[in-house]
Amino acid sequence: MSRSGKLPPPPSPAAAGERTPLSLLATGTAAFFTLGLIQAMYGPSFPLFQARYGVSTAGVGVIASAHFLGSAIAPPLVGLLLRRLSVRAGVSFSLLVLAAGMLGVVVAPGWALAVAAAFVGGLGLGGVSACLNAAYASVGARAVNLVNAVFGVGSMVSPLLVAALTGAGAGAATGVPGGPFLVVAALCAVTFGVGRVWGVPDIAPARQDGAPARAGVRFALFAALIASYVGLEAGYGAWTVRYLTELRVADAALILSAFWAALTVGRVLTGVFAARLRPERVVLGSAAGLLLCALAAAVPGLAGGAFVLAGLALAPVFGTTLAWLTRTLSARLVPFLLVAGSLGGVVAPALLGVLFARWGAAAVPLFLGGLAALLALFTVLAARTARAQAGGAAVA
Repeated sequence: MSRSGKLPPPPSPAAAGERTPLSLLATGTAAFFTLGLIQAMYGPSFPLFQARYGVSTAGVGVIASAHFLGSAIAPPLVGLLLRRLSVRAGVSFSLLVLAAGMLGVVVAPGWALAVAAAFVGGLGLGGVSACLNAAYASVGARAVNLVNAVFGVGSMVSPLLVAALTGAGAGAATGVPGGPFLVVAALCAVTFGVGRVWGVPDIAPARQDGAPARAGVRFALFAALIASYVGLEAGYGAWTVRYLTELRVADAALILSAFWAALTVGRVLTGVFAARLRPERVVLGSAAGLLLCALAAAVPGLAGGAFVLAGLALAPVFGTTLAWLTRTLSARLVPFLLVAGSLGGVVAPALLGVLFARWGAAAVPLFLGGLAALLALFTVLAARTARAQAGGAAVA
């Protein structure tokens, strides 16, 4: 470690055979577990906020919206700051902002201040996510998939933590949501300490193949690819239970939980086994699997299993795409790519709701299949532009 405390840029995964030291993953593991906790914490805490502030069922969701708005605004700001600041500085400042937001949620005397604090916390979450996703994507597909898998673990633990500390969901809610949010603030401090001990990975030197021609076109294709992926993830997450209920499939909520578990397990498997594969082949294989899952979901007897398998098929796309981008473009563009993903997550569930209302349950597998086809199309086009770039560089 240098005297400044920042780890030197990691070697190119291609040169290192995608070997990822455990110490390199330490900060990401702590950070993404923390982010997973807070991302899934607001929904289970809604009854507590209602009891404390007297807000209605219709109005309590505003606090989650404020959080997600902050997390969507932060990445482009971080993308600009990373031109002048190190990843470590960005992560440290963002952890401070996240902790301040969580403490604000705990001590806010009124509802408006609690919502404002959630927005601040969202800014911190978005900053940490953007910085570390850019850094780990530049390290390679293995690292970025593994740390994002930990995010899923945090999301699964979060409702259990809220229930254990407050009694929410068991008819014994105390009306005081402080405990879970204080845990997140404490984990921010733990993450900061882990970064001080093991270091925060910086963005690795660019591994661009050939001249940076038509960079705008390539970035647009990657942005469309990520928007399609997040639209699929959000579409499955928002409409699985409603669709399966319409088909009279039993245990719809359990199937949704299995979908998220499969997504998390799939990211771990991708990080362990798929790092040596060409990223475009991994993403295209995932798109093909998602198309098959959408077709199977149209059959009532296959729908439950198809939704769980869709989680496995989705798992490799996000992290692998981020790592793929860094082979032809700067990793400092990753935060801007996350903005495109946020747009996909906003548009897809709402559009699917409109289609569901017009055409009924059959719209769900059709829409998800269409998004899977778009994912495949953008993958093929991105791969072609990368090959054209490499071929032009060879001729030059």
